[in-house]
Amino acid sequence: MDESATEMPGRWLAFLSLFTSTGTLICCALPALLVALGAGAALSTLISKVPGLVWISEYKEAVFVFAGIMLTVSGWLQWRSRFAPCPVDAAQRNACLRTRRSSALVYGASVVVFMVGGFFAFILPLLF
Repeated sequence: MDESATEMPGRWLAFLSLFTSTGTLICCALPALLVALGAGAALSTLISKVPGLVWISEYKEAVFVFAGIMLTVSGWLQWRSRFAPCPVDAAQRNACLRTRRSSALVYGASVVVFMVGGFFAFILPLLF
């Protein structure tokens, strides 16, 4: 099996973890930001146009658990493959290293988005 085939699940899982953690940001941080900016009318318009936001907000615990599981699995795969060998060919090696770096950046962005969403969903309401 060539190296690109073994890198593919990790890359897709990193993008999937970004997608799931973005769901946490949309359900919790976006409404809080709009209300904090005094854009309650914009929020009500957004909810009327995208009613799925209400569902995501209702089940935010499940959304966060699923996103956390995806981030954990993705992080474990990133950690496991950090020293995996790349091909000897210079072009393939550079592509392998570039893919590994971009996957780590996507994973890092996913974790940041997850933490921001978690702050707005669970911590900020406790402060007020």
